[in-house]
Amino acid sequence: MNIEGRTAIVTGGASGLGAATARELARRGARVVIFDIDPDRGPSVAAEVGGAFALVDVRDERSIEAGLEVATALGREPPRLVISVAGIGGGGRRTAGRKGPHPLELFRTLLEVHAVGTFNIARLAAAALRGAEPAEDGERGVIVNTSSVVAQDGPTGMVAYAAAKGAIEAMTLPMARDLGPAGIRVCTLVPGNFTTPLTAELPPELTDRLIGMTPFPKRFGEPAEFARLVAHVIENRMLNGTTIRLDGGIRMAIGPTESER
Repeated sequence: MNIEGRTAIVTGGASGLGAATARELARRGARVVIFDIDPDRGPSVAAEVGGAFALVDVRDERSIEAGLEVATALGREPPRLVISVAGIGGGGRRTAGRKGPHPLELFRTLLEVHAVGTFNIARLAAAALRGAEPAEDGERGVIVNTSSVVAQDGPTGMVAYAAAKGAIEAMTLPMARDLGPAGIRVCTLVPGNFTTPLTAELPPELTDRLIGMTPFPKRFGEPAEFARLVAHVIENRMLNGTTIRLDGGIRMAIGPTESER
């Protein structure tokens, strides 16, 4: 799908990979609406890209519906490009360790934000798109979701985060099959280690270890590199129902440390 002139929503667009994606899509001519829970950085990024901001919690249906109204008003049609990047960090607890069993509430929270939130956005945005006029090849829209290499490589202490991100990957093909008749494509990107506010909190020794696991390039990825892949998925109509790793070739080792948590 052509990006220029289309309306895009980017969840988690106030910072990190989401903000970079918003900037890249705007640079290519999209009208961008930032969906985020950050009332400070969200409007700032939206103003920078000449778009709009909606205070959206991806877990909340009414919140998303209100955001979709903002996006539809901006573009005078339902948003054609739906990019789900919103997420939270979480990990460092084994299924059972010295501190006892893994906190169930943490497991639930990660599933709610990542898996339920991603599905919530996709189902509501796709429902709105079904009535839109089809473009070339009958295409109506593109949904790009975000997982993590943690889901595929499963490091120690990351069981909740891996489950939440793995659910997003598991949705990809059935969602693409569900929405294919409506002309809506679905792909999931699987980033490795990128320079974001979350990774900025990592201890330097862990950062060095992760870089050491990466064949090439020997660094964390830049958010702009993720954003360019999002744009390519949107523009390449044959990409559908698949997951794509963007990770410099890293395969995560057992865990960030050998100590039991």
